[in-house]
Amino acid sequence: QVQLQESGPGLVSPSQTLSLTCTVSGGSITTNRYYWSWIRQPPGKGLEWMGAIHSSGNTIYSPSLKSRTSISRDTSKNQFTLQLSSVTPEDTAVYYCAAASAGYWGQGTQVTVSS
Repeated sequence: QVQLQESGPGLVSPSQTLSLTCTVSGGSITTNRYYWSWIRQPPGKGLEWMGAIHSSGNTIYSPSLKSRTSISRDTSKNQFTLQLSSVTPEDTAVYYCAAASAGYWGQGTQVTVSS
């Protein structure tokens, strides 16, 4: 059974870079032909797909966030990471990592942007 777990700071200051890591167990991020995604849900709003890294290593991003988003991976640790730069309070959300097409989701982690 594939399991995903998000980790990272719960509080980020405005203008800083938000960094989150997703650790995957029970399956390799390089061999399943999945898109490993980052998805967020701001309070009171719906899910927003942010971007993904394919098992091949190719990345794709939401056009609205592309200028501030970077997704990378560490295959030796079976992890992929999200970096979101120049954050504002509007980036406050629950952040999820997922291989959504396969139905694999992390439990989500709350990130608050505040001074």
